[in-house]
Amino acid sequence: MNNIRIEELKKTCPEKFVSEDKIFGHIHRGDRIFIGTACGEPQYLVSSFIDYVQSHPKAFSDAELFQVWVLGVAPYTNEKLKYNFRHNSFFIGDNTRDAINKGLADYTPIFLSQAPDLFYRRQIPIDVAMIQTSLPDNNNHVSLGISVDITKAAVENASLVIGQINSNMPYVHGDSLVPLDNLDLILLHDEPLLEYETPGPDEISQRIGKHVASVIQDGDTIQVGYGSIPNAILANLSGKKHLGVHTELLTDGVIDLMRKGVIDNTKKSTDCGKTIASFCMGKKKTYDYIHENSNIELRTISYTNSPLVIAQHDNMVAVNSALELDLTGQASAESIGKLFYSGIGGQADFMRGAILSRNGRSILAMKSTAGNGKVSRIVPFLKEGAGVTLNRGDIHYVTTEHGIAYLHGKNIRERAMELISIADPKFRSWLMEEAKALNLIYKDQAFIPGKRGEYPENLETYRTTNTGLEIFLRPVKISDETLLKEFVHALSDKSIYRRFFSQRTDMPHEFLQRFVVIDYTEDMAILAVLRHGKKEELVGVGRYFLDKGGRNAELAFVVRDDYQNKGIAGELMRYLTYLGKKQGLLGFTAEVLVENKEMLHLFKMFEKMGFRVEKRIEQGTVYLNIAFEKE
Repeated sequence: MNNIRIEELKKTCPEKFVSEDKIFGHIHRGDRIFIGTACGEPQYLVSSFIDYVQSHPKAFSDAELFQVWVLGVAPYTNEKLKYNFRHNSFFIGDNTRDAINKGLADYTPIFLSQAPDLFYRRQIPIDVAMIQTSLPDNNNHVSLGISVDITKAAVENASLVIGQINSNMPYVHGDSLVPLDNLDLILLHDEPLLEYETPGPDEISQRIGKHVASVIQDGDTIQVGYGSIPNAILANLSGKKHLGVHTELLTDGVIDLMRKGVIDNTKKSTDCGKTIASFCMGKKKTYDYIHENSNIELRTISYTNSPLVIAQHDNMVAVNSALELDLTGQASAESIGKLFYSGIGGQADFMRGAILSRNGRSILAMKSTAGNGKVSRIVPFLKEGAGVTLNRGDIHYVTTEHGIAYLHGKNIRERAMELISIADPKFRSWLMEEAKALNLIYKDQAFIPGKRGEYPENLETYRTTNTGLEIFLRPVKISDETLLKEFVHALSDKSIYRRFFSQRTDMPHEFLQRFVVIDYTEDMAILAVLRHGKKEELVGVGRYFLDKGGRNAELAFVVRDDYQNKGIAGELMRYLTYLGKKQGLLGFTAEVLVENKEMLHLFKMFEKMGFRVEKRIEQGTVYLNIAFEKE
């Protein structure tokens, strides 16, 4: 591409190249004006337009300005220009939020996938489109570069298209091409494109990123937004293979993974081999990378954000965030109570598309607090006036820095318990009491506040048994009541009797919560889990209870019948011994029925480890005393 085409066009179509005053003289009162999106905004063109209005205050009035997202200056929201302009945004950014909440500008809530149709159906007729393009190619086409989104629809429906041709705009494949003839008026001006840079991920974002990365598998197709949490998520995907991208927004983090070969799009079931997005926000090196890169296509937002298109991608994973989430699973990403904050955007499009995808997953990733830790983002119910961006059926996973909650298919009580368990610890007692008062959970639900009841995520680990079975060992959670009930009901009567010294088969809440609500600083319960995608299968439980003196603990195990003799109990025993010694325990005690030969054989492991083991038998029960000190 070069300037030759421009020079030829100047000769053949001189009427396209006029002074700025004549360009803006084509705009009339009451016109609806569209301006390019985010980093694609034609800064010089917009600034010149504002200068023209200020120097010709009566040139026109009552114009309406439409934009998806303003990253540059937004002087048209200034109250001094209220008789000239009324700004109308499909998404709220930092530069327009105050004006919208003061009633000086408008916000149109809409799924972004549906926004172009407003132009095509003339529900919002566009009179003028102000856009920014690349230099023309040899076929007399310019590229919309980093802003295709709804800009393409505006160009195709505007009565007048004013294009700022900027040699710094990358030439991008996909839907970005516009015939040069479609530009009615041309302003030639080179300037650096707007760049978008978020702060580096903090420790909390990194923890969230690690949780999300654990849900994303090799070969998945992902959609991730912008900000410190998405950046942390992408940074934690460096060890993955053959990821694909179908997203709304292309960011520096995605490009970094493409450079590393993590994203190669080879497993995508749709648009195989291509990274698909609708607009790009990043730094200059990202813009340089996408320039004439055939592996990247920017498509219209009606394509990228269509739930029907998204659902065509097998293993689609959509990751988004929220301002507030309630205990039933409703999330608001667009407002804080009655305060308009951002917008619907493409979040609902992608989350619903991912749910419809074969093996798709929707993930809500958010910090547990706001306001420097003073406000919980997880609340009993959304505030009055909050927009419900995602309803109770839109979310599979929720991740905070405190863990992962899986909501899909869970009832309200289970959801509330899951979400309380990943809320900020200082708000859990409040959430528990509110949930009880609202009848969301059991009225007698036990709870241990503070550090004593805080889930020790650092104790999660994988082990491979002596038979080659990989198991996931983790502490029990307060939300594991249903999982434990299913486990006990899967045990044989013999196993139940040997573990509980009872023939009872019912497992009421009052009984089960004694096993899932524990003081982690004193007692410990470790679950042996098999992970099958989204579902956990509990196959073994081991736990110890501190005695009154606090120096020894009673030890107990149970393994599901169909997984016995696979080494699970041995791994549980070794891990609990490690944790007990780390806690400073002197040893374990245990009670085993004489008839339970398998468990008695297992306890011989302590003798092999060199610990002193004392036994006595009374009324059919073997009482064991295991001292960690070596004989």
